[in-house]
Amino acid sequence: MEKKVLVIGAGLAGVEAAWQCANAGIETVLYEMKPKKFSPAHHNPDFAELVCSNSLKASRLESAAGLLKAEMRLLGSLCIECAEKCAVPAGGALAVDRDEFSALVTEKIKSHPLITVVNEEVCEIPDGNVIVAAGPLASEPLSESIRKLCGSGLSFYDAAAPIVTAESIDRNSAFCASRYDRGGDDDYINCPMNKEEYEAFHEALVNAESADIHSFDRRKDVYEGCMPIEVMAKRGKDTIRFGPLKPVGLRDPNTGHRPWAVLQLRKENKAGTMYNLVGFQTNLKFGEQKRVFSMIPALKNAEFVRYGVMHRNTFLDSPRLLSTSFGFKNRKGLYFAGQITGVEGYMESAASGIMAGINMVRNLNGEAELVLPETTMIGALSHYISDESVKNFQPMGANFGVLPPIEPKIRDKKLRYAALSERAINELENILQNGK
Repeated sequence: MEKKVLVIGAGLAGVEAAWQCANAGIETVLYEMKPKKFSPAHHNPDFAELVCSNSLKASRLESAAGLLKAEMRLLGSLCIECAEKCAVPAGGALAVDRDEFSALVTEKIKSHPLITVVNEEVCEIPDGNVIVAAGPLASEPLSESIRKLCGSGLSFYDAAAPIVTAESIDRNSAFCASRYDRGGDDDYINCPMNKEEYEAFHEALVNAESADIHSFDRRKDVYEGCMPIEVMAKRGKDTIRFGPLKPVGLRDPNTGHRPWAVLQLRKENKAGTMYNLVGFQTNLKFGEQKRVFSMIPALKNAEFVRYGVMHRNTFLDSPRLLSTSFGFKNRKGLYFAGQITGVEGYMESAASGIMAGINMVRNLNGEAELVLPETTMIGALSHYISDESVKNFQPMGANFGVLPPIEPKIRDKKLRYAALSERAINELENILQNGK
């Protein structure tokens, strides 16, 4: 097999993938359509452009974002190295001067003797050893090529409901059951509301503040097909009570009666550590989602690991298409990286690029691919995007809900997170030291 790799896209994922391949002695060609062509969200001709915030989130190790960055640092991340050199004061977060950061990443990539940069748009996935690191605004020709490759397993719109941790759900205010007793008793966690609770919730929902929608995010057909819960609620006081919150077929064992309204929570992963709010696609601002949805009694202490979003976001049905190594199941030598795989966030995208690059190198060298354990943050995200038990796949960012819990359970959240982080770093260091 020819030891040459083509990387499509010089965003955070693409530069990390190229960096890993080149540092392993592999000739690498990095394709980037800027500055000849820009997506609707990009303006800087340099690589690794930070489109939204300049914050890479928390630095402290006992945070999910901090743990992710610590693992990336151990794996030789280019983005972490550059970010720390371009850091600006941001309290406990790692924030950067975004122009300086992109310029430094670009300089590092272009000066690497084994990386050749080609400023051209790639319209079709080429043959050979390829890492596709196209972002959520991949060009139309490339998106069409990916669609043909994947069949129906490609989404061009992210209309997702919020996800909460299982341990933060108030089980005293909830009950497990399926409608009309169809299915397993633990298929759903039901969050009932009485009439007074529902009316207060509805009032808050219809008056909550929505997020701005970019022009390139507006898709009327999808918007109608995945109606935001707040828009549906404005159509009438009982509209959502006869829709996503319908109580039919359910009886609350705590009261012996059918509730006035019920929110159902469905398992988000095989381990059952996360649940999504069924039918709660939303375009509310994140703070508003926390405030309003926490009015539901069973969610009064809910820990949101992902808020609902509605925007254009090209991503694969990764559980059906990708392996834990970020390799495409039906074509050897093809890997995907970045938000297109279903990871969400700057550093999550970069981390997926690291893993795609490492595993491309291992593949070319005839070695077993690196699959990190679920006890690490990168490993947990890798397993999540390839978990075939996930039926309604939604992109996911770093959070402690994706990690298997520590036993015996540590009740104090800060201590629990510190223990989870310590376990992850120890296991990753052991793997790297043993060369596995």
